[in-house]
Amino acid sequence: MRYFFEISYNGTHYHGWQNQKNAVGVQQVVEDVMSKLMREEISIVGSGRTDSGVHCVQQFFHVDIKDEFEPTSLMNRLNAFLPKDIAIRNIWAVKEDAHARYDAHERSYQYKITRVKDPLLVGYAYYFFRELDVPAMERASALLIGKHDFECFSKVKTDVNHFICDIKEATWNQRGDLLVFKITANRFLRGMVRAIVGTLLDVGTGKLSVRQFQDILKSKDRKKAGMNAPSEGLYLMHVKYPKSVFK
Repeated sequence: MRYFFEISYNGTHYHGWQNQKNAVGVQQVVEDVMSKLMREEISIVGSGRTDSGVHCVQQFFHVDIKDEFEPTSLMNRLNAFLPKDIAIRNIWAVKEDAHARYDAHERSYQYKITRVKDPLLVGYAYYFFRELDVPAMERASALLIGKHDFECFSKVKTDVNHFICDIKEATWNQRGDLLVFKITANRFLRGMVRAIVGTLLDVGTGKLSVRQFQDILKSKDRKKAGMNAPSEGLYLMHVKYPKSVFK
């Protein structure tokens, strides 16, 4: 039977989600633990990739398991053997053709920026000390809403058929000394959120105008956009699926 597993993790000590030859990703750690507990070779399929150092509040993966099991018992056993920075939150039985990546219809990220130097936020928020024109950043963010070609914010070497994404939300909020960017879309390209944040920070510092930001969006040219914001400020917050995938 096929199951969806809900997972969260602190990405500080991992080279992203995906299995890699010369580095440890979250996927590899989970597969190793599951294979030992289930006594069979387990291969999991995630709802998407995260870059090295990116954190995750909610992500999903699917897996096919031969033997029946009690979900709560398996979840507790997995959490006992997984490292302390990875946790399984829930397990659901799903339809046989349900796919953790392709059936997801909405994803949300947050990017956290601390405006003061805070040792307790090292690795969990980007310390940005320069003055920012937040209203200008908000105006630029509004231009992202809707269906656009986001090739200018995508990693150059990526295996996608197109660069069209439908952005439903792109907002900035101040929470004390934290400045938080929230973005929701049907899909994201590799490196897209960090590239967007880095370019919006260029708007906030006056390096780019809102009009120039709009021109970059239309250009489809990654070289014209800003640098990627550091990974430690990025969080995958939510992944949503239609009810029809669940049993």
